[in-house]
Amino acid sequence: MNDTTPGIQIRPGSPADAPAILAMLDSAVVWMNARGNTEQWGTTPYSRKPGGVARVERYTTENAPYIAELDGAAVGALVLDSGPSPQMPIAPAEEPERYIRLLVSDCRHAGLGIGAALLAHAAEETRRVGVDLLRVDCWAGGGGELVAFYERNGFTPTQSFLSGAWPGQVLARRVG
Repeated sequence: MNDTTPGIQIRPGSPADAPAILAMLDSAVVWMNARGNTEQWGTTPYSRKPGGVARVERYTTENAPYIAELDGAAVGALVLDSGPSPQMPIAPAEEPERYIRLLVSDCRHAGLGIGAALLAHAAEETRRVGVDLLRVDCWAGGGGELVAFYERNGFTPTQSFLSGAWPGQVLARRVG
Protein backbone atom coordinates (compact mmCIF):
# COMPACT_ATOMS: atom_id res chain seq x y z
CA MET A 1 0.00 0.00 0.00
CA ASN A 2 1.15 3.54 -0.70
CA ASP A 3 -0.05 6.66 1.06
CA THR A 4 1.97 9.26 -0.87
CA THR A 5 0.17 9.20 -4.22
CA PRO A 6 -3.60 8.58 -4.32
CA GLY A 7 -4.63 5.58 -6.38
CA ILE A 8 -1.17 4.04 -6.69
CA GLN A 9 -0.80 0.66 -5.01
CA ILE A 10 2.57 -1.09 -4.66
CA ARG A 11 2.85 -4.85 -4.44
CA PRO A 12 5.64 -7.42 -4.60
CA GLY A 13 6.51 -8.39 -8.16
CA SER A 14 6.93 -11.87 -9.64
CA PRO A 15 8.17 -13.51 -12.85
CA ALA A 16 4.69 -12.96 -14.30
CA ASP A 17 5.46 -9.19 -14.27
CA ALA A 18 8.48 -9.50 -16.60
CA PRO A 19 6.48 -8.73 -19.79
CA ALA A 20 4.98 -5.57 -18.24
CA ILE A 21 8.42 -4.43 -17.04
CA LEU A 22 9.89 -5.02 -20.50
CA ALA A 23 7.03 -3.07 -22.10
CA MET A 24 7.69 -0.13 -19.73
CA LEU A 25 11.42 -0.23 -20.54
CA ASP A 26 10.71 -0.36 -24.29
CA SER A 27 8.31 2.58 -24.08
CA ALA A 28 10.81 4.53 -21.95
CA VAL A 29 13.42 4.19 -24.72
CA VAL A 30 10.92 5.53 -27.27
CA TRP A 31 9.86 8.35 -24.89
CA MET A 32 13.47 9.39 -24.17
CA ASN A 33 14.44 9.21 -27.85
CA ALA A 34 11.45 11.40 -28.81
CA ARG A 35 12.85 14.03 -26.42
CA GLY A 36 16.33 13.86 -27.95
CA ASN A 37 17.85 11.56 -25.31
CA THR A 38 19.56 8.74 -27.20
CA GLU A 39 22.53 8.43 -24.84
CA GLN A 40 20.93 7.16 -21.62
CA TRP A 41 19.49 3.85 -22.84
CA GLY A 42 20.33 4.08 -26.55
CA THR A 43 17.82 3.65 -29.37
CA THR A 44 17.26 -0.12 -29.36
CA PRO A 45 14.18 -1.31 -27.46
CA TYR A 46 15.24 -2.93 -24.19
CA SER A 47 13.55 -6.20 -25.14
CA ARG A 48 15.82 -6.42 -28.23
CA LYS A 49 19.09 -5.59 -26.47
CA PRO A 50 21.44 -8.55 -25.94
CA GLY A 51 20.64 -9.90 -22.48
CA GLY A 52 17.74 -7.47 -21.90
CA VAL A 53 14.98 -10.06 -21.52
CA ALA A 54 17.18 -12.34 -19.39
CA ARG A 55 18.14 -9.40 -17.15
CA VAL A 56 14.49 -8.54 -16.47
CA GLU A 57 13.71 -12.20 -15.82
CA ARG A 58 16.59 -12.28 -13.28
CA TYR A 59 15.25 -9.10 -11.67
CA THR A 60 11.95 -10.90 -11.03
CA THR A 61 13.50 -14.12 -9.74
CA GLU A 62 16.82 -13.25 -8.05
CA ASN A 63 16.05 -9.76 -6.69
CA ALA A 64 13.16 -8.07 -4.90
CA PRO A 65 10.84 -6.56 -7.51
CA TYR A 66 7.95 -4.24 -6.68
CA ILE A 67 5.19 -3.18 -9.05
CA ALA A 68 3.22 0.06 -8.86
CA GLU A 69 -0.36 -0.33 -10.03
CA LEU A 70 -2.97 2.22 -10.96
CA ASP A 71 -6.50 0.91 -11.37
CA GLY A 72 -5.09 -2.64 -11.40
CA ALA A 73 -2.61 -2.00 -14.25
CA ALA A 74 1.17 -2.09 -13.84
CA VAL A 75 2.48 1.47 -14.23
CA GLY A 76 5.91 1.26 -12.60
CA ALA A 77 8.57 -1.13 -11.37
CA LEU A 78 11.38 -1.02 -8.85
CA VAL A 79 13.99 -3.71 -8.18
CA LEU A 80 15.96 -3.88 -4.93
CA ASP A 81 19.13 -5.88 -4.33
CA SER A 82 21.79 -6.10 -1.63
CA GLY A 83 24.38 -4.21 -3.70
CA PRO A 84 25.23 -2.72 -7.10
CA SER A 85 25.41 -4.73 -10.29
CA PRO A 86 28.77 -6.48 -10.63
CA GLN A 87 28.95 -5.04 -14.18
CA MET A 88 29.00 -1.46 -12.88
CA PRO A 89 32.25 0.17 -11.71
CA ILE A 90 30.81 0.79 -8.24
CA ALA A 91 32.13 -0.54 -4.96
CA PRO A 92 29.70 -2.12 -2.52
CA ALA A 93 29.07 -0.02 0.56
CA GLU A 94 31.10 -0.67 3.70
CA GLU A 95 27.87 -1.49 5.56
CA PRO A 96 24.69 -3.39 4.76
CA GLU A 97 22.71 -1.67 2.05
CA ARG A 98 19.77 -2.02 -0.28
CA TYR A 99 20.49 -1.02 -3.85
CA ILE A 100 17.96 0.08 -6.44
CA ARG A 101 18.81 -1.88 -9.59
CA LEU A 102 15.87 -0.62 -11.65
CA LEU A 103 13.30 2.14 -11.47
CA VAL A 104 10.96 2.63 -14.42
CA SER A 105 7.48 3.99 -14.87
CA ASP A 106 4.98 3.90 -17.68
CA CYS A 107 5.55 7.15 -19.57
CA ARG A 108 1.82 7.40 -20.34
CA HIS A 109 1.36 8.23 -16.66
CA ALA A 110 4.24 10.71 -16.33
CA GLY A 111 3.81 13.33 -13.65
CA LEU A 112 1.64 11.23 -11.32
CA GLY A 113 4.43 10.56 -8.82
CA ILE A 114 4.89 6.88 -9.66
CA GLY A 115 8.69 7.03 -9.40
CA ALA A 116 8.52 8.98 -6.13
CA ALA A 117 6.02 6.47 -4.71
CA LEU A 118 8.30 3.57 -5.63
CA LEU A 119 11.31 5.32 -4.07
CA ALA A 120 9.33 5.92 -0.86
CA HIS A 121 8.43 2.22 -0.87
CA ALA A 122 12.10 1.29 -1.34
CA ALA A 123 12.98 3.40 1.71
CA GLU A 124 10.22 1.70 3.73
CA GLU A 125 11.40 -1.76 2.68
CA THR A 126 15.01 -0.90 3.48
CA ARG A 127 14.02 0.35 6.93
CA ARG A 128 11.75 -2.67 7.49
CA VAL A 129 14.67 -5.11 7.08
CA GLY A 130 16.81 -3.10 9.50
CA VAL A 131 19.15 -1.55 6.94
CA ASP A 132 19.95 2.18 7.11
CA LEU A 133 21.48 2.77 3.64
CA LEU A 134 19.61 2.87 0.33
CA ARG A 135 21.67 3.57 -2.81
CA VAL A 136 21.05 3.92 -6.52
CA ASP A 137 23.09 4.71 -9.59
CA CYS A 138 21.78 6.61 -12.57
CA TRP A 139 22.70 8.33 -15.80
CA ALA A 140 24.30 11.69 -15.01
CA GLY A 141 24.20 13.13 -18.53
CA GLY A 142 21.62 15.34 -20.19
CA GLY A 143 22.01 18.23 -17.79
CA GLY A 144 21.61 16.08 -14.69
CA GLU A 145 17.81 15.89 -14.68
CA LEU A 146 17.77 12.31 -13.38
CA VAL A 147 20.26 13.12 -10.62
CA ALA A 148 18.04 16.07 -9.63
CA PHE A 149 15.01 13.75 -9.52
CA TYR A 150 16.75 11.50 -7.01
CA GLU A 151 17.90 14.52 -4.99
CA ARG A 152 14.28 15.74 -4.79
CA ASN A 153 13.46 12.30 -3.38
CA GLY A 154 15.95 12.46 -0.52
CA PHE A 155 19.13 11.10 -2.13
CA THR A 156 22.57 12.73 -1.99
CA PRO A 157 25.21 12.29 -4.74
CA THR A 158 28.20 10.30 -3.44
CA GLN A 159 30.30 9.03 -6.36
CA SER A 160 30.56 9.87 -10.05
CA PHE A 161 31.73 7.19 -12.47
CA LEU A 162 32.11 6.32 -16.14
CA SER A 163 30.85 3.05 -17.57
CA GLY A 164 32.53 3.24 -20.96
CA ALA A 165 31.39 6.66 -22.20
CA TRP A 166 28.22 6.57 -20.06
CA PRO A 167 28.42 9.14 -17.22
CA GLY A 168 26.95 7.81 -14.00
CA GLN A 169 26.22 9.01 -10.51
CA VAL A 170 25.77 7.00 -7.32
CA LEU A 171 23.38 8.53 -4.81
CA ALA A 172 22.64 7.48 -1.24
CA ARG A 173 19.81 7.99 1.22
CA ARG A 174 19.83 7.26 4.94
CA VAL A 175 16.53 5.70 5.94
CA GLY A 176 17.20 4.65 9.56
